[in-house]
Amino acid sequence: KADVVYVDEISGIDDSGNGSQDKPFKTIVYALQVKGNNIKILVQKSLEEGYKDISGAALKKAKKRVEDLAKKAKKEQLIDEEKAKKEKLMYEEEQKKLEEAKNIILIQDPTLSPGLKIKIRDAIANRGKRVKVSGWVHRLRTQGKDMKFVILRDGSGYLQCIFTGQLCHTYDALTLSLESTITVYGVITELPPGKTAPDNHELLADYWEVNHKAPGAEDAFTNKLNAEADPSVLYEQRHLVIRGETASTVLKVRSRVMKAFRDYFDSKGFTEVTPPCLVQTQVEGGSTLFELNYYGEKAYLTQSSQLYLETCLPSLGDVYCISESYRAEKSHTRRHLSEYSHLEAEMAFISFEDLLNMLEDLICDTIDRVLSHKPTRDMIYQLNPEFKPPERPFMRLAYKDAIQYLKDHDIKKDDGSFYEFGDDIPEAPERTMTDQINKPILLCRFPAEIKSFYMSRCEDDRRVTESVDVLVPGVGEIVGGSMRISDMQELLEGYKREGIDPAPYYWYTDQRKYGTTEHGGFGLGVERFLGWLLRRDTVKECCLYPRFMGRCLP
Repeated sequence: KADVVYVDEISGIDDSGNGSQDKPFKTIVYALQVKGNNIKILVQKSLEEGYKDISGAALKKAKKRVEDLAKKAKKEQLIDEEKAKKEKLMYEEEQKKLEEAKNIILIQDPTLSPGLKIKIRDAIANRGKRVKVSGWVHRLRTQGKDMKFVILRDGSGYLQCIFTGQLCHTYDALTLSLESTITVYGVITELPPGKTAPDNHELLADYWEVNHKAPGAEDAFTNKLNAEADPSVLYEQRHLVIRGETASTVLKVRSRVMKAFRDYFDSKGFTEVTPPCLVQTQVEGGSTLFELNYYGEKAYLTQSSQLYLETCLPSLGDVYCISESYRAEKSHTRRHLSEYSHLEAEMAFISFEDLLNMLEDLICDTIDRVLSHKPTRDMIYQLNPEFKPPERPFMRLAYKDAIQYLKDHDIKKDDGSFYEFGDDIPEAPERTMTDQINKPILLCRFPAEIKSFYMSRCEDDRRVTESVDVLVPGVGEIVGGSMRISDMQELLEGYKREGIDPAPYYWYTDQRKYGTTEHGGFGLGVERFLGWLLRRDTVKECCLYPRFMGRCLP
């Protein structure tokens, strides 16, 4: 007697059903596949009709479908078995090839010169000579059985190396992976027309050796990073990201920019100083201070070295520093960091006009110096092909006129109202205005209430200060500066206005007591400057290891 199997085409379930009336199958085909042909099938197509014997035609059709599926499964099984067999054969052949490769031992030709040890940056000057170059495997490509292209990187440049013949057949050659460190010997020759490679030359290797082999398979470098990786992964793996061409190019340009800054100040007779990072005073307000316990006393990471620079003026004259500054910025904007490189300078016996002229000169001179160095210029235009050096004079825009600009161009607050005199202009409207004007702006004469306690007021309008922000397209503010209060009483009033206890600032106040003078200075955010120069999406790309809210590794 055949078993009775129930199929409910309305609410049955194939995977979890068992063919009983309580747990019917969904399809006839599945019932036949599970229970076989020697069964009696009852089918329910609607609740009104209930279960009925399957029709002969439906049963015949279902059996044909089962046969077809079985044939297909068998065919796929055969294909999978054949594929597995081929893969096993290929694996065995590969292992055999690797074992045989272990018997190939490379030996340097003793009749050749020892090979001059060089950095890749010196490759052009050493064409035609046998050289020795060490570096990391940046890219790797095999062509046929007897040729391998290796792009070598040593931090000073990239060099294409060609391995041929036995050099390609060793165990190390067959298992070579990206980011392995190797040393290559051979002669560098210029490429013929029609071929391309870094610096238009290549090294034809006659011998090479592995210093250290990087892992492959699951732990390979390419599995750690890829173009689709989430930004959080890229920050987590920043130590590997900086090996890439874009990140390393940014850092190389940064190095040249820092040198250009120093060369500029040196040419103007400034003295570089190194102020402390651990302080007990504030410069830019208490809300962004990083507080710490300093041997039982309250201390902070510095927000700015400005106050210390001012103390150097009587002894060293005009001074500058490039130091790290710290702001507890609880935001994730594209132009904020918790730790950033701060170029700051202070000058004595100057006017506000002198300060504005100096800022313009510093920015233009630094750009000129950087672009005059061809390798750096090439890197800049590689990352930012549309960069145009700023033209002098910079646009000078008073704060009150900027407020009017925002009104004239219908740039409003989030609540739909217009900005009024006395309002701090946030990043978004400031950038909108700067991008529309599309050239550097010296935004001047901010109201005293929205600026720091140490900024001097304008003689012709005591509501505003002799202050300036330098704004550039694509970034916004890159410099903040001002004339500093030179009168002791006015400074004391500034402390009082901001609710600052003057006692810890005794050393700063003394500058107005022992030979005061008109003086001024500024702070430039190096990462923001680079963001503008290289058209980076965020300043986080413009430093070695960015520090921001939620990120203090690696």
